[in-house]
Amino acid sequence: MKRREFIFLVMGAAIGCPIMAMAQQSKTVRVGMLNPSFAVQKPLDAFRKQLGDLGYIEGKNLIIDYRTAEGHFERLPQLVKELVALRPDVLVAIATPAIAAAQRATSTIPIVMSPSTDPIGSGFIKSFAHPGGNITGVANMYGDVMGKSVETLHELLPAAKTVAVLMSLNTTHPTQYELARAALQSFGTSVFPVVAPTPDDLPDAFHKMTDAHCDALFVLADPFRPTIASLAASSRIPAVYQYREFVDAGGLASYGANNVGMFKMAARYVDRILKGASPSETPVEQPTKFELIVNLKTAKALGLTVPPSILARADEVIE
Repeated sequence: MKRREFIFLVMGAAIGCPIMAMAQQSKTVRVGMLNPSFAVQKPLDAFRKQLGDLGYIEGKNLIIDYRTAEGHFERLPQLVKELVALRPDVLVAIATPAIAAAQRATSTIPIVMSPSTDPIGSGFIKSFAHPGGNITGVANMYGDVMGKSVETLHELLPAAKTVAVLMSLNTTHPTQYELARAALQSFGTSVFPVVAPTPDDLPDAFHKMTDAHCDALFVLADPFRPTIASLAASSRIPAVYQYREFVDAGGLASYGANNVGMFKMAARYVDRILKGASPSETPVEQPTKFELIVNLKTAKALGLTVPPSILARADEVIE
């Protein structure tokens, strides 16, 4: 080979590498998002911002196809079918009902959990370190901190004799209910289970709580149903939740992992998968920060005094 030809080949390779890298970065990727309930804007905004910080810009090199079942889980199979038909590079499934629907719909498209309450028990992964299939992502650890969440309710409302526990048709709820029941009964509290399968069933669920003279309500972690906080307020039932979005909507207090942080983690999973990581060998992450949020406006409206010990520990107090 002549020296001049060799120089041109070397220069071509040197120039070609960054051009290929730029081409890969400019390739438009498609992300499907499946939400079993109503949109919660702050976590979704955090997800988009994190993707933007990683170089993915909607309208430029990113398309996000979003579907929501608005609390009607029976709609999920059709919604995920629509998303799969769009051939996304990654599916992001929000909470257990959506993850289960996505798992049934595809075994080839990577699925990111955002988040899952019990990914092993639900059959989504084989282990946290080695998921073993097409699903990875974030676990929220709500079951692990159930005792602390219930303790928060007891400390806020030590005189509560009967506490309602609100559930939906979320498949994790039977197990989570048993954890909540055991924790509540350890404080000598009677437990009143209530199931509201859809948002339309919530008014009747609150009628049952008031008829049973429940002193307080504990809401199991579930896809967001915004009317729960307003129904609790109108029924004058103090309610404690497992994540803060309910407190932002007027709930009394919450203790659990931060959804904004978990959605940022989910965006990083999307980036890793788009860059070639295999879901089967990408470990599932768990949150390390849990937060106590208290709404003093709601406490005042209910005629409650929040103990100084709660205020001292609170990560945020809404006034």
